[in-house]
Formats: sequence, structure tokens, C-alpha cells
Amino acid sequence: MDKSISDNGEAVAKGSICGYDSLDQLLSTNLKPELYQEVSRVLLGSNCGRPLEQIVLPDSAKALSSKHGFDLQAVSFSADKEQMRKPRVVRVGLIQNSIALPTTAPFLDQTRGIHNKLKPIIEAAGVAGVNILCLQEAWTMPFAFCTREKKWCEFAEPVDGESTKFLQELAKKYNMVIVNPILERDMDHGEVLWNTAVIIGNNGNIIGKHRKNHIPRVGDFNESTYYMEGDTGHPVFETVFGKIAVNICYGRHHPLNWLAFGLNGAEIVFNPSATVGELSEPMWPIEARNAAIANSYFVGSINRVGTEVFPNAFTSGDGKPQHNDFGHFYGSSHFSAPDASCTPSLSRYRDGLLVSDMDLNLCRQYKDKWGFRMTARYELYADLLANYLKPDFKPQVVSDPMLHKNSS
Repeated sequence: MDKSISDNGEAVAKGSICGYDSLDQLLSTNLKPELYQEVSRVLLGSNCGRPLEQIVLPDSAKALSSKHGFDLQAVSFSADKEQMRKPRVVRVGLIQNSIALPTTAPFLDQTRGIHNKLKPIIEAAGVAGVNILCLQEAWTMPFAFCTREKKWCEFAEPVDGESTKFLQELAKKYNMVIVNPILERDMDHGEVLWNTAVIIGNNGNIIGKHRKNHIPRVGDFNESTYYMEGDTGHPVFETVFGKIAVNICYGRHHPLNWLAFGLNGAEIVFNPSATVGELSEPMWPIEARNAAIANSYFVGSINRVGTEVFPNAFTSGDGKPQHNDFGHFYGSSHFSAPDASCTPSLSRYRDGLLVSDMDLNLCRQYKDKWGFRMTARYELYADLLANYLKPDFKPQVVSDPMLHKNSS
């Protein structure tokens, strides 16, 4: 593990927070229990008026975590007991990881290395009883889209390609739905590329796919060199365990994107991502949690970990000197719930598996409590958006007449 030197001269893990895996670990280690409990209540919220409960996982899952050195955490979201409905508890998992080999290694070795690295983590999810599992954005490759070099297109694969086949076997083995975010090559339409999430059913079948709706053009995120905005809308996939959707990476910055998945009935929305500390870390704990609250569904946020160094230096037209890496991908994967509670994050620098039990009854309970759908006034915004799209649109601005009088 890479080390850096802290201000007091001690060696700490590169990417850690003062030597700690996460902010939560730093606080829990250094605060008195009663003080930590209150700080945690403010930062993470309460689930049905109580702190989130830890889940005891099987020893076999813990053994895999210990053997392979990945962070393993498990918590439970409950809902109020109802008279007319039974609890709808589903166990959900998120995996974050670094690449397995340097970016200079042969491409096939890199992909196979990541497959081999993730297999024990996926197996840990399986033996832990996870029903739905989501991997990170473009998990089969380094996040090379900063470079603008076209050789990285070789990592693209069809929807039913090698990575999907690899996961189909595991999905069938563990009776688990798996969300498989890949760089897709569309073999039926000129072999163009898409940033795609393939939904694999618990029987090993392909349920469907969703392509990334919003493509960034900020800093080193030069993704439109490789693929453009998706064409699949906002699909919600009905699985045996619940209705799920996938809001890929940059889509989390667009509130209407979150809204559309909610309008289509999603109960869990995954946000597989690749984002770096300098650019987005202050936003990371806020956006998904806000989406869960506003849309009355659960959100699973996944970010990769580590610093990926590329052989050729690049620039991005932002005035910064040429460099060979994107920056540090800070992990910190977590779940958010419709009642504003959220889990502590996974490690900022280690591979990890986060497991959560969630009672999907909480979604309707919070729709009833806050009435966001009932009070949303969609017709108001539909009219505004329809007018905004017209070439002759004029913003509804009411100016103080004294402004114009004074200027004359």
C-alpha cells in the first residue's frame, strides 16, 4: 500500500484521512462514545428515530475480507411496522475498487486482473446473502477518458461480452441481481461506444441496459471524446427483489435526472461513479442524499479508489500543467435513505464492499409523510420547461422600475 508522510513525520496510507479509512472512522476513534453518537446523529441522521443498526455478516464473508484486504461494512435501514403490508427487506451491496495492474500492462491482462480481484469481493457479497449488487462505473478498465487517446477504446465490449458473461455465472450462483457498468461497443449500430450499465438478473439473464444520460465536459473529464449522451431515457428495471434504476456518474449533478427515475417508480437508484477529490468531494455526501430525500427512494453511491497513472502526459485546457493522472479517486461509497439517514462511507483508499438491508416500505411511508408528489406542481414546471425550449423564450424577471429611472 502506498504511503505518504504526515505533518508529524509519520507514514500514513496515501488517500487516507490523517491515516484513517474514512471521516466516520476518524470521528469514532477520537471522540468519546456519547459525543460520537451525537455527532453521528447530526452527520448521518436517524432511521425511524434510531441510529442505523450494524448487521452481523457470516464468518465466510469476513474471512474473504481479511484474506483479500478489502473494507467490509454492513448496516440496516428499517421502516415502521405496518398493519396492511409485510416488511419488504432486500439486501443490497456496493463494490468499490482500484485497478489491478499498471495502465501500461497489456489490456487483456488489466481486465482479467480486475476480474480476478473482484471475484472474491463478489463472492463475499454472495455468501453474505446480497440480493442486488452494483459495481462502479467502467469497472473493467482504468478510467482513461482523461487522456483523449483512442487506444483505450479497446476495453469496450458488447452488452453480452466477456465481463457480462463473467458476472452472469456469479449472479446465477448466488441468486443475485448484478448491475454491470461497462464501456459498451454497440455492435448493431456502427460499433459506436456508450457508457452503459447492463442489468443482469438473478437467473443469469440480461434484463436490460441503461446508457449514461449526461456527459461531463469539465476539467480532465474528457468523456465526449469517446461517447455521447445516452438514448435509453430513464428506465426502471423490475426485478424479483424490487424496482431499480441506474443514474451513472455525472447524472447525479442533474436533479431532473434523479426525478425522472423516481417518476418511473424506482425504489433503489444506483450511482456508479468515478470522481476525484479536488473536483467533487465536498458534493459527494450531499447530492445523492438529497436525491433520496426529494424522490423517496434509496440511493447507492459508488466511487472507485486509487490514483491511476497513465504513460503519456495530458492537459485539459484548464491552464494546469500537463500531468499523468486524474487525481485520487476517493472511494467513500455509501447508501442514502428517503428518511435522510445515510450510512458511514467505505474507505477513502481501500477496495470495499458495503452491505445494507433496506425495508422498501420506507419509500411509500416517506411519500405519505412529506407529500412531495402530491405538492410537486408538475404542470407549473412542465409549462416553464416547454417555454424554455422555444427560441423566443424570455425569462420571467420583474425589474424594479427605479433601476431604469436611476440609470437614465
